[in-house]
Amino acid sequence: MAETSTFHDAFIEELRDMYDGEKQLTKALQKLAKASSNPELRQTFESHLDETRGHVERLEQVFEGLDETARGKHCEGIAGIIEEGKSIMDEDFDETTMDACLIAAGQRAEHYEMAAYGTLVAWAEAMGHSEAAELLQLTLDEEKAADKKLSGLAERGINQTAARFAHPDDQPSGTARSGMRKGVEAKGRR
Repeated sequence: MAETSTFHDAFIEELRDMYDGEKQLTKALQKLAKASSNPELRQTFESHLDETRGHVERLEQVFEGLDETARGKHCEGIAGIIEEGKSIMDEDFDETTMDACLIAAGQRAEHYEMAAYGTLVAWAEAMGHSEAAELLQLTLDEEKAADKKLSGLAERGINQTAARFAHPDDQPSGTARSGMRKGVEAKGRR
């Protein structure tokens, strides 16, 4: 009869999933950086690539601290997100629209990672693996910071510039947006 797997086994499987996912992302982030036309966006991807390499090393420390072999298990979730990102890069968008789409692709990966690392931190804490929890929390914090940087770039101009190109003959984007906001506010007061 096969031995029943435990919570610890599930934890190790999740670590292996993220170990593979981070390795996949080291390749994908290079492509996102190269496809970026905005220098600040390119720098953000390159900076997060360096952090991601550190995430791989940090996961290796977690495995070592748990007396487990550092090896990956194919991460289907990240693979799917990367595939979506590749299909975006194959599109014939103007540069700013491409940058907006690259931010969206990057944020999909960040949100997946934030969910995974949040779970790993909680599981490590529940099992009393305090050193692992601390290391995983550092990575979770870096993933949240990367997501925040990408949001900032989008909100500080990339999305607005892409929107202007989307409807160049329409009213200025501030006017259209302002009218839309008033309609939403009026609807909320009913």
